[in-house]
Amino acid sequence: MRVNEKYSTLPAEDRSVHIINICAIEDIGYLPSEGTLLNSLSVDPDAQCKYGLYFRDGKRKVDYVLVYHHKRPSGGRALARRALHSDTALAARSVKQDQPLPGQGGLAGAGEPQPPADFHEDDKQFRREEYEGNLLEAGLELEHDEDTKIHGVGFVKIHAPWSVLCREAEFLKLKMPTKKLYHINETRGLLKKINSVLQKITDPIQPKVAEHKPQTMKRLSYPFSREKQHLFDLSDKDSFFDSKTRSTIVYEILKRTTCTKAKYSMGQGEGRKKDSALLNKRRKCGKYGITSLLANGVYSAAYPLHDGDYEGENVEFNDRKLLYEEWASYGVFYKYQPIDLVRKYFGEKIGLYFAWLGVYTQMLIPASTVGVIVFLYGCATVNENIPSMEMCDQRHNITMCPLCDKTCSYWKMSSACATARASHLFDNPATVFFSVFMALWAATFMEHWKRKQMRLNYRWDLTGFEEEEEAVKDHPRAEYEARVLEKSLKKESKNKEKHRNIPEESTNKWKQRVKTAMAGVKLTDKVKLTWRDRFPAYLTNLVSIVFMVAVTFAIVLGVIIYRISTAAALAMNSSPSVRSNIRVTVTATAVIINLVVIILLDEVYGCIARWLTKIEVPKTEKSFEERLIFKAFLLKFVNSYTPIFYVAFFKGRFVGRPGDYVYIFRSFRMEECAPGGCLMELCIQLSIIMLGKQLIQNNLFEIGIPKMKKFIRYLKLKRQSLSAHDEPVKRKQRYEADFTLEPFAGLTPEYMEMIIQFGFVTLFVASFPLAPLFALLNNIIEIRLDAKKFVTELRRPVAVRAKDIGIWYNILRGVGKLAVIINAFVISFTSDFIPRLVYLYMYSKDGTMHGFVNHTLSSFDVRDFQNGTAPNDPLDLGYEVQICRYKDYREPPWSEHKYDISKDFWAVLAARLAFVIVFQNLVMFMSDFVDWVIPDIPKDISQQIHKEKVLMVELFMREEQGKRQLIDTWMERDLKEGGPRNSHGPRAALHGGAL
Repeated sequence: MRVNEKYSTLPAEDRSVHIINICAIEDIGYLPSEGTLLNSLSVDPDAQCKYGLYFRDGKRKVDYVLVYHHKRPSGGRALARRALHSDTALAARSVKQDQPLPGQGGLAGAGEPQPPADFHEDDKQFRREEYEGNLLEAGLELEHDEDTKIHGVGFVKIHAPWSVLCREAEFLKLKMPTKKLYHINETRGLLKKINSVLQKITDPIQPKVAEHKPQTMKRLSYPFSREKQHLFDLSDKDSFFDSKTRSTIVYEILKRTTCTKAKYSMGQGEGRKKDSALLNKRRKCGKYGITSLLANGVYSAAYPLHDGDYEGENVEFNDRKLLYEEWASYGVFYKYQPIDLVRKYFGEKIGLYFAWLGVYTQMLIPASTVGVIVFLYGCATVNENIPSMEMCDQRHNITMCPLCDKTCSYWKMSSACATARASHLFDNPATVFFSVFMALWAATFMEHWKRKQMRLNYRWDLTGFEEEEEAVKDHPRAEYEARVLEKSLKKESKNKEKHRNIPEESTNKWKQRVKTAMAGVKLTDKVKLTWRDRFPAYLTNLVSIVFMVAVTFAIVLGVIIYRISTAAALAMNSSPSVRSNIRVTVTATAVIINLVVIILLDEVYGCIARWLTKIEVPKTEKSFEERLIFKAFLLKFVNSYTPIFYVAFFKGRFVGRPGDYVYIFRSFRMEECAPGGCLMELCIQLSIIMLGKQLIQNNLFEIGIPKMKKFIRYLKLKRQSLSAHDEPVKRKQRYEADFTLEPFAGLTPEYMEMIIQFGFVTLFVASFPLAPLFALLNNIIEIRLDAKKFVTELRRPVAVRAKDIGIWYNILRGVGKLAVIINAFVISFTSDFIPRLVYLYMYSKDGTMHGFVNHTLSSFDVRDFQNGTAPNDPLDLGYEVQICRYKDYREPPWSEHKYDISKDFWAVLAARLAFVIVFQNLVMFMSDFVDWVIPDIPKDISQQIHKEKVLMVELFMREEQGKRQLIDTWMERDLKEGGPRNSHGPRAALHGGAL
């Protein structure tokens, strides 16, 4: 039988007599069977309260749940526990000093040995009692439940009555729908026909939810006011504030309500005295809201309840079940998201995330289409590409210089034929067009999202939301308040020591008395954390970030050494097939190593970024979130893209030349690019890292880790339940089932993985046109994966109102701008696009690309090798080599200035730099032009917002005119009757109210 201790405002006669009688029977040692208990009640109490969604009376809805751990007594100690948690003993318990500690059987046998006093647990118990008493004073209604299936865990169910909801809604300025309905302006003419056709075409992919249907009527919204309740439709008070709004209101009360006392100190002897003095000061200065109580372990969890089960035969229909069927199922991957229902259930902040993810995924469709066309163009023209045909033509008989010292021998250029042909798939004239297209696509995507965001703000009544955001932004975090308290206490103790050493005059004593009188919570009002207080944290942040960036660079350097040494080792292999595939083998294994390191460091850097942000002690939650996002993005950006930057801009740039190579640590020769350039290797690197991160980190981790945590938590709770007592099998209450779910950890990881993916799609798209396609396929799964996680795997988050996606929008804009610059450098320096143009228009004799490969190769006399660097087997090709070729623009050995940089190099470099400048400025201008042409606010939305303001003014003017007409009518009636005879009647009251 479930035992409940209620902290409520109901009179005693309304409580269940059956439950009280059963408790008394159980207290004297008689434990009736489950059937006896059920027969003693008229209905199943669990079914009456809808299995935890309501209080035991079945009328008051559970809006929030607090969870705490307690030591459950057994057997004969049940009476002591019930005496301790009596409904009527709340006030007495807060002052009694002789109460038994939690876990002690105060009324058990005198001869029974008592467990040692746990002052820490008793302090938590005392704080809970005071805090819950303060919640009662705030108007909330509470109900306890400690006799649950989860051993040692108690639940406090919280209900907000109508009066509290109205009061808090007015404080929070919540916009609520009024009785006034108005028509939404509809499109006319050709646009109306087009919209109707599109609706019919897209009808099969629309979710079957009422909130998603197009609406022609909308209710006028106005900030809730108790004085103007007549404006709102209050016919059904139970549904006027939905569950999301109710939980938000309760959470605001929980944050605002404080607990300032502690009953016991945490130690013994001198340490205990110091702790006691500290606790006495905390009684004056300390504030413990729900965030502090959770951090200190007074409560172990706090969350709103889900609406019910989402699957099962006899499950009552609810929003959670509807979301599971129409949104969180892989079978509906082709449908639009029911964003309005997501917002209704989870709040605006989560709704905006999924709306942004949906817009991003939709915009990837045209980008993927163009990327596939560019790739197909490369496939179609690969046989017409003259440079790759020349490289594959064995008749040219071009002998290349060795790729490493001693062990590597000379090799034929025709052996790199496959790499050259594959490079053309991604390095062709269409790549330049695609880079420009993707830059404009990024600008269009940002503008499209801003317009979509404004539509959602209008639909969700978030216009004019800045005032509340400022109020929330200024609310200090619990950690900040604790740090300020610590600073103020140190300051106070220093002042006391000074006053002890200095004899005080009467005026000083008077001042001290005034200061003492002003002590308390006000002590921390004027104390703030300055940059000097945070300087050690800032220095730690700087050093740590520099160190972690250096670690990333060191790992990339280690992978480079691995590539060089592995290539040299494979070159000594006797198998011709192994030696012919050295470049592919080394590249593939090195990229896999990079991928594993990136995934591991991502998790490490995420934890380090959170720790670095915590030691900074930001004042507000918004400041904490923005600093955390900045650090995590910086570290993960460097971690994810450093190997790609190396291949794109550094590999093959600082090699030197035969006879004068550049060495790492004087033993490892810098690696070179293939004759076809490094673009193909960049494509391999980008594709493996992008696909690997999406498959392993974004999908397998998101599916596997939450399920593994849930399974471990289930086994732990099951072991605890079995070790306690064998209880009858019964259905879990809603708050018990939700407690076993994973806590909501914020949207930062969700946004972060999408922003990193956005970087893969835009930053190096010139080398991998298929990146948008793979991102699209990933996001189709990602949306349903995240939806399923939110609906089935996570506790219900507290609904947070927000009108935009915050700092993530600025990060997206920064990545989009950076993408233009990086793609300009990739096209000009990594690909052979510019050298081909220079050769075609400056050096080609017949206006074709014939002879381009020979033009890009320089000659080297093998007699000029340094001692100990020449090939060990110079006759490996079957003939003696006198001149070998290498890719560079240098003077030949028979020239007067042999091996010096030639004029062709400077011509190509000038063309490359000119292309970067022109490309960057042209694309930036086009992006800004798109930004300027597309208005941020759609015209119809701006008209609707203006219409709402006009209707609101008209509504209040009519109300005022009605009041005045009523007053004038009464005054005329009084004059006709011979003057006012009752100045205290309703006329005067109304007149005073109107004034």
